[in-house]
Amino acid sequence: MTFTINLPAATVEKLHAQAASSGKDVDTFVREAVEVKLAIAGHSFRDIMAPVHNDFRKSGMSEDELNALISEAVTEARVTRKTTRNQP
Repeated sequence: MTFTINLPAATVEKLHAQAASSGKDVDTFVREAVEVKLAIAGHSFRDIMAPVHNDFRKSGMSEDELNALISEAVTEARVTRKTTRNQP
């Protein structure tokens, strides 16, 4: 089925940028986004995160180790974002 929707120019620009950065065409990117939205509709955040929580429990990792891992990932993402923004 085909739908036609009107989006603001800024949204269209973001869609094109996100699709390109993910290596997908806009149609695929939008279809996948809608499918994800429909898949999680009606589920609580707890339901959605249950597999992650189960994997964490099975891993044997402590909360302190998890916090350190998350902090490291956040720092790395910020450095990458800052470096990317400063490139010509």
